[in-house]
Amino acid sequence: MAANQQQVRKRPRLTGRAAVLALVVCALVAALAYPMRQYIAQRSQIDQQRAAQQAAQRQVDELRREKARWQDPAFIAAQARERLHYAFPGDTPFTAVNPSPSPTASPTAQQQASQPWYQSLLGSLDAADHPAR
Repeated sequence: MAANQQQVRKRPRLTGRAAVLALVVCALVAALAYPMRQYIAQRSQIDQQRAAQQAAQRQVDELRREKARWQDPAFIAAQARERLHYAFPGDTPFTAVNPSPSPTASPTAQQQASQPWYQSLLGSLDAADHPAR
């Protein structure tokens, strides 16, 4: 009979201590979930801000290089010749207005260029409605 009593007196699986421990662990997880989410979100924001700062630094470096180029008188003269069509004394400046007609220019494109913009818009809408034309 003593063997039967030992088998009957098995400990239950969930004791009071285990239940309190599980409750404490759940409370800790619940208490730490929100701060951890905030921490991860802030780390992501920090990474984004660092990337933005690096992009801004690259832009500043590019602008500094551009400013240094504009300090060079030879660069200024080249830009004036290219952009403003300036010429030095003794040079013969010229500008080709339309050296050769482009082979892709069709009579339809020329006709559309002479039309007001709203007629070109309506014509393109009509052409889109009837693609077989």
